[in-house]
Parts: sequence; structure tokens; C-alpha cells
Amino acid sequence: MGDNVEVGVYALKDALAIAEELELDLVEISPNAVPPVCKVVDYNKFLYEQKKKMKEIKANAKQTVIKEIRFGPNTSDHDFQFKLKHAINFLESGEKVRAYVHFKGRAIVYKEKGEILLLKFAQALEEVGKVEQLPKLEGKRMFLTVSPKGGKK
Repeated sequence: MGDNVEVGVYALKDALAIAEELELDLVEISPNAVPPVCKVVDYNKFLYEQKKKMKEIKANAKQTVIKEIRFGPNTSDHDFQFKLKHAINFLESGEKVRAYVHFKGRAIVYKEKGEILLLKFAQALEEVGKVEQLPKLEGKRMFLTVSPKGGKK
């Protein structure tokens, strides 16, 4: 950045002259502003700083983790409770849960059983999670997505 250059409103040719005099580039920062905002900087250094900022933002962004829990249309009550405990742990640690019923072979005739199972699952998770997507059949699988209500992060 030029130390001798005042911040202010300049005509384009004056701004270009200042940049040329300092052997730097005139970079448009906010093109939508009226008048457009420009800066006299070394363009390569400016790009480097932008990349560095983007990398930092990416590093701090939390990855959304989706845990899958698989059921069969005839899942026993014990297995259901066991998988429910896992789902509660996942939701409490801030992860999404996608539960699905996989229909093998001719089991697809028990679609209602699968839907009832998933709705029962969603109801059991009411305290720790909220339903993001109601049961939906896709091919041989019926999905239900539950996201955490608050949880630790």
C-alpha cells in the first residue's frame, strides 16, 4: 500500500497514474459500490492474501457429518433400542443421523412396516433431534433424516 497516497475519491486516470508512479496495480475491491472502491496494491500479494483468508475460513468451517443407521422392515425391538442409543449419542455430539429401512427382495411389500418403524424412531429422538426429512422411499430404501437440536459442538 502506498504510504504517500491519501484515501479519497479520485478520477480513474488519476488513480491509474498514482498506481503507475508507485509501480503497483490498481485493484477493484468493491465494483458494486458507488463510486467503485479500488486499492493501490501489488496484485500478486493481494491474490496471496485472498487465498490465505479463504483457506483460513475453510479450516474453521465445521464439516457436517451424517451417520447412517440401517434397519430391516422386521427389526426386533432389542435391535431398535440398541440403534436408538447410538443415534442419541450421534445427535448429542452434533452429528446428523440418516436412518433407513432397506427392503431386500420381496420385502418391499412391507413398506408400511418400514414407515411405521422410522416414525417410531423419529418420535423416540424428539428430545435430542428434529426431523429434517420425513420418511421417503427411494428405490429399495426408505430414508428419514434427523438433525441435532442443540448439542455440543
